[in-house]
Amino acid sequence: MLSALIFDVDGTLADTESVHLQAFNHAFAQEGLGWHWDLAHYTRLLDISGGKERMLHHWQQVNPGLRELHSGAVQATIDRLHEVKTAFYEQAVNDGAVQLRPGVLALLNEASAAGLQLAIATTTSPVNIAALLRRDLGVDWRRHFRAVGDASNAPLKKPHPQVYLRVLSDLGLAAADCIAFEDSANGLRAARAAGLATVITPNSFTAHHDFTGALRVVPDLSDVSVDRLREWHER
Repeated sequence: MLSALIFDVDGTLADTESVHLQAFNHAFAQEGLGWHWDLAHYTRLLDISGGKERMLHHWQQVNPGLRELHSGAVQATIDRLHEVKTAFYEQAVNDGAVQLRPGVLALLNEASAAGLQLAIATTTSPVNIAALLRRDLGVDWRRHFRAVGDASNAPLKKPHPQVYLRVLSDLGLAAADCIAFEDSANGLRAARAAGLATVITPNSFTAHHDFTGALRVVPDLSDVSVDRLREWHER
């Protein structure tokens, strides 16, 4: 029986990646690194889950001899860049630069009214989740979700299933009783590795991904209702 819906955040609940890209480039400029990610390069970097991980990967590409120093200078720089990037992103979201994708809010409300539990399983940071959801769900957005897995409590990034396994544990449910919602191949791999049937809503950054194994691939959640999810789940 379908008992819970588990949502990824970036790209799934909202098209956030364009604003994330702006935030990364802002941080690079502010720190005087001389880096600038164009759209094509960032799209490739999205194959790597986690903002800090993407920056480190890029740094290793442009400087193949990069080695961490005993002082931890490389990680300290990555951490500082991420703080600047996160502050820019949060302000942009607060200024209305990001909205929930079509059908998301309606499905959240319908699922809650139908007695389904809601959860989040993402590799992004808690501050990014809060910045996005408090605009549409209010400052008490957290009460809508029975469980929230994020970079702070599930550090192994997708496609590792850690965040989904943690959320399932917190929900006290079996994977067979839940549906996950993702937008990327890494997200699908993570959810499937945890045993979850997964609905995919691609976006412009992930439309080229391989979604073999998904329960359904739909443009967005506009035409996705609780009754339809139950029908798909039962099949």
